[in-house]
Amino acid sequence: MISEALQFLFPNDMHIHWSLMIVMYPYLTGFVAGAFVVSALYHLFNMEPLKPVGRFALLTSFAFLCVATLPLLNHLGHPERALNIMITPNFSSAMAGFGIIFNFYLILVLLEIWLVYRADIVRLAMTSHGLLRLFYRGLTLGVYDASPESIEKDHRMVKVLAAIGIPGACILHGYVGFLFGALKANPWWSTPLMPIIFLFSAMVSGIALLIVLYQTVMKIRGQEIDQPCISKLSQLLWLFMTITVSLELLEITTLAYEQNDAWEVISRLLTDQLSFSFISVQMILGSLIPFIILLILNLMDRYLHPKVRNTLSFVASFLLLIQVFAMRWNVVIGGQIFSKSFRGFRDYHPQFLEKEGILAAIGIFCLPFIILFVLTRLFPPFEEELPHTCACGPGEKKIGCRRDLPA
Repeated sequence: MISEALQFLFPNDMHIHWSLMIVMYPYLTGFVAGAFVVSALYHLFNMEPLKPVGRFALLTSFAFLCVATLPLLNHLGHPERALNIMITPNFSSAMAGFGIIFNFYLILVLLEIWLVYRADIVRLAMTSHGLLRLFYRGLTLGVYDASPESIEKDHRMVKVLAAIGIPGACILHGYVGFLFGALKANPWWSTPLMPIIFLFSAMVSGIALLIVLYQTVMKIRGQEIDQPCISKLSQLLWLFMTITVSLELLEITTLAYEQNDAWEVISRLLTDQLSFSFISVQMILGSLIPFIILLILNLMDRYLHPKVRNTLSFVASFLLLIQVFAMRWNVVIGGQIFSKSFRGFRDYHPQFLEKEGILAAIGIFCLPFIILFVLTRLFPPFEEELPHTCACGPGEKKIGCRRDLPA
């Protein structure tokens, strides 16, 4: 095998350098951007059907944002040097730009979470005990004014941050696509559509994840699933999914129409080396079937029983999560398995226990859900949970009643 490979591989072309961890990196950041946009649509544009998941989407975005850098850190030979990209950015490097974008987005999400939950933090600081009381008092930053006028100011600031955060989310994930699209030496990556495809697929993965998580959490809690919310999320999911798949097909059609030197190896890549992950998983299982399900769901929404609607949206969302991962795999790994000579292919099979293997990927993928679980124990993720009680403690000066706060 090695002797055959040496006939078409260059000396620096023997190994797959961007492994499963680099597949996980855009996959996780996609959840960050997609979930934040859903939250922003509620806070900025007052989409009332999205109210049940407005807070939950914000917490989900932050949970995945906390883990977004871990695949890169695991991939690095010296992860302790990663801090340099944050504190000494190189403005001429596209890769180093991640430090600026990540720090900006992290601060923005933290500010928005604090403003959205500030009234609840004040209430919890007054009613909690022990370490939790100290924790919430620290989060108040010394601001205990929870009057309706103060909360209204917070809401206006949340709208401003949401307005800034939507283009910020687009930059965060569009930048990941830019990293691949800017590599002119790789014809499978070098296309102006790559940042746009990554961006819209991030919206798909974020919305699909929220549908799956929201329904799962409601089932576990024994609470009723909000049907207008599921319907609106399904509409948004169908819209972004249609745009994403159309752009993916348009990219391939353009390469096929141009018939340049690289198309011969790319066509073999898609129909042979990636035939299962691209045709079977990404295009049929992850695109065609969810498209049909969501089309039926949106056209016949008013005629469907709530359980049928919930099941269809859950299945379509789960399949789209698989589709987005398959797309990331096909782009990252697929762009590396054909040789630079365009005369052959390499193999890549991640091992289970290796440093950047399957077990490490599973562990990193599970970590945001653990963080999200902790966050939902500290902050009420759904607005209907908020108690209509006074925000001030016994014997303390009245600073505004919870029942008077706007929803």
